[in-house]
Amino acid sequence: MHFIVRLTRSMLRVSKKHLGILIVSFVLVSASLAYLLEPDTFGNWFNAFYWVLTTMATVGYGDYFAHSAVGKGFTIFLYIFGIGLLSLVIGKVIDGFGSVHRQRRAGELTFRGKDHIIIINWNRKAQAAVEEIAAYQADLPIVLIDESGQHPMEQLPGVHFVKGDPSDDEVLIKAGITNAKAAIVFADLRIDETSLADGKTLLIVSSIERIAPKVHTTVEILLEKNIQNFRHVQVNEFILSHDAISRLAVRAALQEGNAEVLQQLISRQHGDDLYEVPADPAWSTYADAFHGFLQQGATLLSDRGDLSINRKLGERIPAEARLYVVADEDTYRRIVGGRRTGS
Repeated sequence: MHFIVRLTRSMLRVSKKHLGILIVSFVLVSASLAYLLEPDTFGNWFNAFYWVLTTMATVGYGDYFAHSAVGKGFTIFLYIFGIGLLSLVIGKVIDGFGSVHRQRRAGELTFRGKDHIIIINWNRKAQAAVEEIAAYQADLPIVLIDESGQHPMEQLPGVHFVKGDPSDDEVLIKAGITNAKAAIVFADLRIDETSLADGKTLLIVSSIERIAPKVHTTVEILLEKNIQNFRHVQVNEFILSHDAISRLAVRAALQEGNAEVLQQLISRQHGDDLYEVPADPAWSTYADAFHGFLQQGATLLSDRGDLSINRKLGERIPAEARLYVVADEDTYRRIVGGRRTGS
């Protein structure tokens, strides 16, 4: 009994690779011995191999069984050691799945995908961003980077978590920054001093720019005066955190209904939305585009950040124009589909 306990403890310390080699060797040798002991019973080596597997798995169909005393003794050997060995393998497999789950929760796994969105620094705004991405494109992979203890949204299989300092090259590479579609950096609200929080954000963006300069970066900035510092690292989009909330609150107080309209425009979960739509080559002026979109159920709103194009309808559409419309998703897909078909 003491020997079996010591043997079991030794087997538990065996690596998965060596355990795999051991069990394959055990099955092959056992099948060969079974066939040598009772060739008439099994007829060929494969039947002996089949019998060994069914015996180790405790299935026991009864279509093959040992007749001789030596064969029955070998069967008892398989019962004692074979079943134990298989149970050990099953335990290792279950432990492996558990280990992967623990590593995923702890943010220790490297993300292997591409064209994903990376969200840096976890807070309620980051959670809202994840929910918005899911509403926009449910199958779009999301990677969270944060220094917190465990995965904040482990119930969502499409959300991967990487624990660590987001300004660290190793952590960014672990999150697949070089293959990412975009990165959104939220201010670290655990830092009380706003200037220091923006300083950390700047350090993170500098690391992203150095490692993956082609990744589109959107950054939350707490102090407007710090925007000039971020321009040197070629940030694509800036969001002034408190400024945007304050303006929305004032508009809601002074002009009822403004907040509801703006919420619909900035969220794909409510009503119509903003979409970038390619211009029809047949259009020459903004008026052509305005009426063309209107006939399809969409409203032309802007060319990039220029919201005054309704006062420039007679002007020609420049080659570098990026037109944005207000429409529902079905209308947007119909317009884009028509452009692709036409091209």
